[in-house]
This record gives sequence, structure tokens and C-alpha cells, in this order.
Amino acid sequence: MKKIFTLGKIGENSVNEDAALLTDEVLAVSDGAGGGGLYADKWSRYLLDKLPKSPLTSADDLDNWIDGIWQPFYDECETAAKQQGGLTLQKFYDEGSFATLSAVWKVSDTQYKWLTYGDSVVFHYNKKTDVLEYSISGLVEFNNPPYLINFLDKIKPDGVKTGSFEISSDSVLIVASDALSHYILMMYMLAHNDLYADELNRALSLATKNSNYIRAAQSLPKFDFYTDVIKKFFLSDYNLTRHLTRLYKDGLIALDDYSVVVNG
Repeated sequence: MKKIFTLGKIGENSVNEDAALLTDEVLAVSDGAGGGGLYADKWSRYLLDKLPKSPLTSADDLDNWIDGIWQPFYDECETAAKQQGGLTLQKFYDEGSFATLSAVWKVSDTQYKWLTYGDSVVFHYNKKTDVLEYSISGLVEFNNPPYLINFLDKIKPDGVKTGSFEISSDSVLIVASDALSHYILMMYMLAHNDLYADELNRALSLATKNSNYIRAAQSLPKFDFYTDVIKKFFLSDYNLTRHLTRLYKDGLIALDDYSVVVNG
């Protein structure tokens, strides 16, 4: 089964700044960050449209790829900014455009390679072993400002994470933007509380907004991670929208653009 889904902020008439990609070779999400700069929605889409078919495996790979693709985007957006007027153009010149990138590439029938920059996360879940692998260091990392790709800046090597997944017929690959990624990882850790009690307590002790989602999830009745979390992503767009709306209203996920790509 495969699924690609992206949804703008629930209840807000705002631009969805996320982009998602699903092909036979690649699963990817780019989360456009509209807190600074301009054209975040266009930048996230552009990055995925230009994503190479073979893996990016290092900070140099990522930097060189950005260097090779950014100019046409810049030229098009510069023209649009000029039409908007001086302040818009100056903001574009000063700040550029921001987005995360998380992608996983198929390199053989049993291996995928991944790269992330920012807090969109790549997951590998094995239904048989009930093991979840993930590209982020843990729940606490979601509290940090994400690394963001901007054509004005060099890639920061510290922000580049790479790795590979060995897959089987029991594998599910997932790429998700940050709010959904926090939810997935939180629910997995709560389903395996004996293994992750220390990490959950550390995240709770920081008293951030993310702590509130963990606290709300702790009050849920017993659940099965695969059935109640992963399988929900294969719902129809209509029912998945309803499901995410319910999660938001129940205080389990942040208000954000939601994007997820699943293969499994």
C-alpha cells in the first residue's frame, strides 16, 4: 500500500507550505517555513520537483545540488517580488526562502538510503518485529529550531543526517513533516513505555508545548501502535483529514501543515 497526503492548517484559511513526493524510487517531504523569507510553499515544492533520482548522501552532496538548481527559482520569484513592490523585493533579497528536506531513496529491493535536513522525519517500521527506526535523535529535538535550506546560505553540515534502512516484506517506510513526526514517535514511545520512560520524562520535564501533547497522549486507553497509528495513514483523504482533526482537537498534535508519505 502507498499513500501521499498533505493538508494545510486545520480551521485556518492559510497557504499549505508543505510539499510531498511519492514515486517508485523516492519518498520525500519538504516543510516550507513561512516564519521568515518569502515563497516557502513554492520553495518546498521546487525542491521536491528537482530532487535527484539517486541518493544525496552527504552535506557536500546537498550543498552542490542546491547550488545547481536554485537560480531558476530565484529568477522566477524575483520577478514576482518586483511586481509586488519594493518592500516585498527587499525582503526576498534579504531573507530568501526556507524549507526542510527529508527523503528516502530506493537503492535495491532490500535497501533504502535517506537524508534529512530539518525536523521532517524519515521512519522505518517493521510490522513483524515492532521495531521503529527514525532519523531524528529523539522527542526533545523537536523543541529546537529546525535547520532550513535557503538558497542564500550554505548548508550547515551539523544539520545533515544520513543513513540507510534494510527493508523486508514487513517494512513500512514513512516520511512526515514535524507535527506528525512528533506524534508518530511519541505514540511509539508510549506504546513501549518500559523502554522509553526516561526519554518521555525528559521531554515532559522541559515543559514545552510538545510536553502537553505527551501528557494528553498518556491519558489515552491502551492502543496498538500499528493498528491505531500507522494504519490510519492509509485512510482516504477525507477520513484522514477527519482523523487528524480529531487528534488536533484532542490535544495530541500541534496546529500545523501536515504531510505524510507512506509505503508499506
